[in-house]
Amino acid sequence: MQEGKLPLTKAEARQINPVVLAFVGDAVYSLYVRTRLTVTGEGRASEFQRASSKVVSAKGQSEFLGELLPLFTEEEEEIFRRGRNAKKGAKSKSASAAEYNRSTGFEAVLGYLHLTGNSARIEELLSHLNEELFHAEKAATVYKP
Repeated sequence: MQEGKLPLTKAEARQINPVVLAFVGDAVYSLYVRTRLTVTGEGRASEFQRASSKVVSAKGQSEFLGELLPLFTEEEEEIFRRGRNAKKGAKSKSASAAEYNRSTGFEAVLGYLHLTGNSARIEELLSHLNEELFHAEKAATVYKP
């Protein structure tokens, strides 16, 4: 792998530990959710943080993943399985082991897509985020009647 050169080839990205792919994918997902919260209305940063933490949590990701798994390509399924089954150095305090493992697999897919420069596919997948849930989370913490 050539240092600092993006996007990576698929072969190069597959050589990266899936937990490291998940590290990148976590940032990709968090930025997507925070951006979407910000552009859908007004609010304070603390309110956005509360709303985004519910969507970005391992539990929230695991729930969202139920909608996405049927949409994954074979390649994405393989990356997901590698991330889900990878040995992790930490455990979630607020999610079950299964939820945490599934969220790691999901984040690994996002990290892989990001590092290979496939932002269109990231957008395609994340556009399936349940609008009602997303607005309900935001409405509960941001909008005041």
